[in-house]
Amino acid sequence: MANNHNSANPKVDLAYRRKKNAEDMKHQVVTFGMMIFLTIVAFIAVGYDGIGEWFKIPFIITLAVIQVIFQLYYFMHMSHKGHETPALFLFSGVGVAALTVLTFVTIIWW
Repeated sequence: MANNHNSANPKVDLAYRRKKNAEDMKHQVVTFGMMIFLTIVAFIAVGYDGIGEWFKIPFIITLAVIQVIFQLYYFMHMSHKGHETPALFLFSGVGVAALTVLTFVTIIWW
């Protein structure tokens, strides 16, 4: 069956939309589960006394960055077609912010 997204037959469009929505929902549920898992791991890392503070803080920040990426990519629909330009500006801003933080951290520490 051809991939007719804009055909004259509304049943083809409806079937395509249902399939696409089911895939999107599956991705969102899996991503939500992964975010809950990462949150539980962060709470365990904070509560466990056997892990040093020098490991906990970067580890939790890394988990937070992963969750932000999941949030933007799946829940804000950045994975969909046509969202390339907003994604470019968003990730460019994240890059500039990271570079700014790195700059100030290195200025203060060295």
